[in-house]
Amino acid sequence: MTEQKEQKEQTEQTEQTDGVRLLLAAVDAYDSKFADGLMSGMSPDEVNGVVAEDGRSLLLRAVDRGAYSLVERILDRGGDVRLTDADGRDALALATYWHGTGVEAELRRRTGATGPVERVKTEEDSMGSTTEFTLGGRTVRDGHSAIVTLLEPVYGITRTFGELLARALAEPDVDHSVWWAATFEAASPGPAVWDTAAALRDRPDPRERYFGAEILRSVVIGERLNEVSEDDEDPYDGLLVDLFLPWLAEETDPRVVRSLTAGLANARDPRAEEPLPALARHPDAGTRRWALSGLSYLVTGGRPEAVAAVVECLRDEDPTVRQAACAAFVWTRAASPAVKDALAERLTDEDLDVRVMAAVRLGLLDDPRGDEVVAGLDEVEETDRYRWGLLDLWSHQRARANSSMRTP
Repeated sequence: MTEQKEQKEQTEQTEQTDGVRLLLAAVDAYDSKFADGLMSGMSPDEVNGVVAEDGRSLLLRAVDRGAYSLVERILDRGGDVRLTDADGRDALALATYWHGTGVEAELRRRTGATGPVERVKTEEDSMGSTTEFTLGGRTVRDGHSAIVTLLEPVYGITRTFGELLARALAEPDVDHSVWWAATFEAASPGPAVWDTAAALRDRPDPRERYFGAEILRSVVIGERLNEVSEDDEDPYDGLLVDLFLPWLAEETDPRVVRSLTAGLANARDPRAEEPLPALARHPDAGTRRWALSGLSYLVTGGRPEAVAAVVECLRDEDPTVRQAACAAFVWTRAASPAVKDALAERLTDEDLDVRVMAAVRLGLLDDPRGDEVVAGLDEVEETDRYRWGLLDLWSHQRARANSSMRTP
């Protein structure tokens, strides 16, 4: 019995060691989704007990890597912001140091390398993008300004609306994660910032107008999350549409148009539907994607102009727009042969995401032409990448089979 107990304890220790090694590797690879999956089975004490070879905790490791989305996930799993590195810096101090020094300068100091820096723009899950810097065999992302913005409230530091706007404006690219972090934090007071954000509509700098539009639509989303039931009326939906429709008519900057479209696509106001078919043909791919998300409601109702716009986007040059066009049929359970044929054309699309989404949509329409695409997916794709869409499809197929069995 003693020998069996020792073997069991040794096995558990080995598994824990392997888990720690995998988690650190996931952080170094910037794989926030995989890291979060590993942490989901860990207690906060276990998360904080993971220590890298440089002595840093998991949270500090992610901060040092400039990995905004990883920092957010580790915080959600109980990451302790009080832990410090060998220099006595906590997570905020370390992020502030990187932000002030600059990624390239700090990489050159640490590596001693003098050659050119490789820069690659990378996505931070759905939280904007960062630039990945590689020099001397080391890679760091420039997400530290976003990380500072994320961490400050955790340390009890409150920034004013103007300070958050200035922090965002310091980064030229509105797709950068610091814009995501700054708008999220600026919108956190809710309706109290409505007038301040709305006043940015008249600013000459389109990035300030973009910031204002993002705040306004974030406030509406936040108010909706606070609803007790979906039947509750949200006055800010109407206020947003009152503001966004005339703003859209005169706005010339594609970044701002994209944000206005996102707000209208999510608005519970029938007036917001009118410009969406035209916006689905806008030159900016991001605007087209947002318009398609709003058109999904109209497509379900069989509105001809909405269906025509979505079918047209199934042939869009941008694969993410084609994906959004397939997704627009998410609630559609009856479609014309022309719509099914248009979806079937995408089964040979060069983009796997488009092929799978088209196959799932066809399956939900009881059209078997996509079955071969679904059957060809491997286990990882089935259980991870396309899990939710496939679960909907399989649930529908089971319900249909059960219904057929009950029919005499």
